[in-house]
Amino acid sequence: MNPGFAVPLPVLLSLLVALALSIVPLPEAIAPLRPEWVLLVLVYWGMAFPRRVGILVAFVTGLFLDVLHHHLLGQNALTLSLAMFVVLQIYPRMRVFPVWQQAVVVASLVAFTRLLQIWIQGATGLPPDSIWYWSPVITSALLWPVVYHILRDARRRWLLHLT
Repeated sequence: MNPGFAVPLPVLLSLLVALALSIVPLPEAIAPLRPEWVLLVLVYWGMAFPRRVGILVAFVTGLFLDVLHHHLLGQNALTLSLAMFVVLQIYPRMRVFPVWQQAVVVASLVAFTRLLQIWIQGATGLPPDSIWYWSPVITSALLWPVVYHILRDARRRWLLHLT
C-alpha cells in the first residue's frame, strides 16, 4: 500500500471521538438535539484531504456507526457514503466559502442524510416518532464553526510535526 494514501492519524482519532460522542448518553430532553458528529468530522476531512478521506472511509465509518447504534447494517454506511460523494464533488468551492456559508452546506448535507435515513426506516417499518427527528440539522449547522476550527487546528499541528 502506498503510504501517501494512508488515512492520517488526526483523521482516525477525530473519527473515533465523533463515534464516541454519537453514543454518549444524554438526558432525554436534549437527546434529540444531538448533532451528527460523524458527518461533521467526515465533511471537514473530506474537504481537507479529499484523496485520503473519501467514500470508502465514510462507508467503513458508517458501518461502525450502524453497529454502535444497532441500526440496519449499511444504513449509515450508505447515507455517509452518499454525503461524502457530494462533499467530494463540491469541496473546491466549499473550501473558499466563509464558515457560515459552509454551515449552510453542512445543514443541507445533514438534511439529505436524515431524509435518506427516514426513507430507509420507512421501508423497514420504523418511521420517526416526532418532528424532533430533524433537530440535528440545526444543531449540526450551529456547531460546524466549532468543529471546523478544532479540526483545522489539529491538522495544522499535525502537519507542523511532519516538517
